[in-house]
This record gives sequence, structure tokens and C-alpha cells, in this order.
Amino acid sequence: MNQERLHNLQKQILLHGLDGVALMPGPNLAYISGIHTHVSERPLLLFVPADDDPAIVIPTLEAMKAEAAGIAPDRIFAWSDDEGYTGAFQQACAHLELSDYLLGVEALHMRVLELELLKRYAPGLQTAHAEPLLMHLRLHKDERELAAMTTAVAVAENAMHRLLPRIQIGMSEKQVAALLVQELLLGGAESIAFGPIVSTGPNGASPHAIPTERRLAAGDLLVIDWGCFVQDYPSDITRTFAVGRLDAAAARIYETVRRANEAGRRAARPGATGRDVDRAARGVIEAAGYGEQFLHRTGHGLGLEVHEPPFIMEANTEPLTVGNVFTVEPGIYVPALGGVRIEDNLVITPTGHHCLTTFPRELMSVG
Repeated sequence: MNQERLHNLQKQILLHGLDGVALMPGPNLAYISGIHTHVSERPLLLFVPADDDPAIVIPTLEAMKAEAAGIAPDRIFAWSDDEGYTGAFQQACAHLELSDYLLGVEALHMRVLELELLKRYAPGLQTAHAEPLLMHLRLHKDERELAAMTTAVAVAENAMHRLLPRIQIGMSEKQVAALLVQELLLGGAESIAFGPIVSTGPNGASPHAIPTERRLAAGDLLVIDWGCFVQDYPSDITRTFAVGRLDAAAARIYETVRRANEAGRRAARPGATGRDVDRAARGVIEAAGYGEQFLHRTGHGLGLEVHEPPFIMEANTEPLTVGNVFTVEPGIYVPALGGVRIEDNLVITPTGHHCLTTFPRELMSVG
């Protein structure tokens, strides 16, 4: 259990008027407790009261993780496959006196299964969304987190440098994606951050395209969005390449996105807002006449999750502060022609920002 993070969480619980929070398997559970597991048919739930020690409902086969995290034996409600989990939930609800509790829950992670069990065994239990206080804790990255993301960026960029000479006209998007995953894993990635986006030609007009059997052809724009996890933290990078030579229209779009990316990065500093960065990047694209072809926000936060606050968008008027990490990734997407996106990972520093990504933004050709 990370005692500093636990203490900070309990302070936030009190500030938000809650009696405690319940954490599902996932990033918040790992952040507070160091327990790594995944959502499955075996429910697991960590309870963090505002003024008491944590407790956990956990499958017996995972119970050693709770012990290693320092949770007291009498607060570990373990259950076996033979006996089932309902008894453990009933015992935990009674022991923690959750009836009439105001419990913060992860609206984006908790399932109906866990919520119904809590409601069944804790009559009068009320719930509230815990995301605001949890995201407040994770918004500012410490030195260890920044070091992990710096390494994740380096692993991802090195993999791309090794991949580019292997890309040939006639390869399919799926083949390129497979080679990229191979380079990431062989180059030090613990896992990939997401299935790589590799899209060519018209497919690139879909920002979240998935690799297909379409083959690279001369004159295509090739969008590659990739990243990896190192020590639990991700990188998330996008670059767009020319397959052979581009025509004038595609080259103009590329240069517009490159300048928009530069403008967005330039706007990133303490006190600026997500809106400020979004407007800086979006303004370049709108001035070039492609405003309607910029289909998404300019960026998103990066941390234990690939998408988390702060979001770089018009609606975000919260000031950026030291330790915020986020992407700047403007794009233009033109049906029948394709798309261009250039994505970098930034951290806010006392004097401005530091760009974790160093991969060239000048147009590069492959094939």
C-alpha cells in the first residue's frame, strides 16, 4: 500500500463529503494499493474508508496480493470458487457498517454485479461518482511516473526507427502493425498500450481505424498511432508518413497539421488551459480551411490510463499545472484522400513544458 497516496486519498474523501470509496481492479486500485489484477468473473473490491484502514473482498487465489499490500488479515474477506463471493460481500458490508454509507464508486469501472451486491448487503447505502477525487490525485505525475513514461516513449520511438526501413509498398496494414508490435515487445515494452492504428490512403480518414488487408500504394498517406507500457505507464505517439511521393493536396494537409501541432505545443505552459492549447492548434487548421475535417479534441491526459484528464478541448477551462502530462495531436481527415495526425506527449514544467517525444515531425517517406 502506498501510504502517501492512501493518506492523500483519505483527505480527498473527507473533502468531498464521502464516507469512503470502493475501487475495482484497474488503474486506481493499482495506484493506491499496488495490487495488479484485472476485471473477471471473480469480483474483487477494495474499500478505503475516510477514517479507517482499507479492507478488501478478494478471491482466495489473489489473497496473497492483499497481504503483500499490507492489508490487515481481519480486513481481507477472501472467498473460494467453491463457496462463492456473496458471503464475503455480506461479511465486508457488515464489518465496515456500510449501511447508510455515502460510498464513492468508479462510475467508469464498477459493474452492475458489484453495485447490486453492495446494495443487497448494505441497505441504505448511497453512492456518488469517485472519479473527480481520484483524478485529482493522479493528475500530477511524480518523478517516478515521469521516468516511466520517458522510458515508454523511448521504447516506442526506437521501435518505430527500426520498423521504418522494413516497410515496403505492397505490405498490408495488418503486416505493418504486426511488425510494429514485434519491435515494441522485443525492444523493452511490457505490453502494447493499445492495438496500433495503421491506416493508409482512404482508411486514414477514420481517426480510429483498425488495420486491414489494404496494401500500401505509392502516393498514400500512412498514419501510425502506437505506444507501449513500461512500469505501468504508457506512451502514445502518432506520426504520418508518405508512401513514396505525395501529391500537392496531401503535402499541404501534412504541413498544416505539422504547424498546428507546433502551435499547440507552443501554447502549453502553467496557467494555460486545455481550451487555450486546443484553440492554438485548431486555429491553424481552421485558417487553412480544414476546420470541419478536424474531428476530435486536440489531446488527452496520459498516465496509468492512455486516456485520462486533463483533456485538451474547448470545454476544459481548468489551468494546466506542473506535472500534468497530455498529448497534443491535431489531425485532418479527408474522405477519399486520407488523414494526417501528428501526436506528441508533453509534461508541464515550472517554466513551460517538456516534450517527452522526440521523433521527427518533418515529413518522412517509406517504401
